[in-house]
Amino acid sequence: MDATRLIDPAFWTNPEPLAMGDAEMGVWARGVGELERHVLFQTSGSSGTPKWIALSKTALQLSAAAVNRHLLVDEAACWGLTLPLHHVGGFGVVARSHEAACRLAGFIGKWDATRFSEWCAASSVTHVSLVPTQVFDLVKAGLKAARSLRVVVVGGGRLEEATGRAARALGWPVLASYGMTETGSQIATQPPQLLGSPYQPAPLPLLDIWEVAEDGEGRLRVAGPALFSGTVTEGGGGRAWHPRTGDWHATGDRVLVDGRQLTPLGRMDSVIKVLGELVDPEAVERELISLSREELKAGTFAVVAIPDERAGHRLVPVFEQAVGAELIARTLESYARIAPGFRRLAEPVIVDAIPRSELGKIKRLDLVSFSRL
Repeated sequence: MDATRLIDPAFWTNPEPLAMGDAEMGVWARGVGELERHVLFQTSGSSGTPKWIALSKTALQLSAAAVNRHLLVDEAACWGLTLPLHHVGGFGVVARSHEAACRLAGFIGKWDATRFSEWCAASSVTHVSLVPTQVFDLVKAGLKAARSLRVVVVGGGRLEEATGRAARALGWPVLASYGMTETGSQIATQPPQLLGSPYQPAPLPLLDIWEVAEDGEGRLRVAGPALFSGTVTEGGGGRAWHPRTGDWHATGDRVLVDGRQLTPLGRMDSVIKVLGELVDPEAVERELISLSREELKAGTFAVVAIPDERAGHRLVPVFEQAVGAELIARTLESYARIAPGFRRLAEPVIVDAIPRSELGKIKRLDLVSFSRL
């Protein structure tokens, strides 16, 4: 779809539902009265089961306005679009441009850090949304930011402290954010005022339209006017519409909430048991990064939990071929000296590349399915 269609005011008043990236789903949605003036986004979720999240156009506009207020976007700004439109992250960029009545510039072609850096300068981009993998590429290439850039919102995963500080040193004004498809975009984002301080991945201040709480297990619950209306599931040869019930949505994420500050801790379903003890493989990954003195980079390796008859699970570190053998050995040796028995790692597995989604997220289910594991 052409992004300019989404800037046209006629799009926002058109009552016909739109399913991003799937015309057939859009036709089906027209038969569901509750989906008028809605946009549907497909997500696989953590289980890998496809479903569609339905967001009203009003919710998407409220989300866009809240982000613009938070990031000080005005009519003189220029939002840069680098993310795919069929994901809520890319769609949200266009919605923000429409809401602020500011310029929109689209990055054309396959992602390339050098071309992106040049495009930012040539297009006088002021605000852009990136995923951690893209920031990592910019840092690895040693590319300096365009002078026009005022904010780089980083979402879709955790931007580690070392990479964030390296990006800041090159002039990239990176700010960590946290959001989900069900909220139309960001829930919590660092403000531009923090650009004068050293980069930290958390905590993240809430946007003004959201209320959050933890349940008894530390699971995030969220409420606000930009919350999704419901979901469409597919299976058994058919589709079913499930409207949201209640004002609060219980997510699958673990968080710490301190007033209006939020610290993401990972997925609830990422925590597994080893020898009867709870272990979060993503927390082990962060520990390995720290032990490597930040030489290991997020996304170049993963710790995978494999079912084990005796222990419940075993933890297998998987590294890309490009990660040096000496670095792997040194880091794992340091970890082995301090890890309790239930957090010990099996022998490492080396793969050509860690499987990732188009937004750079590790496909952990694909890693688990590797026969060599």
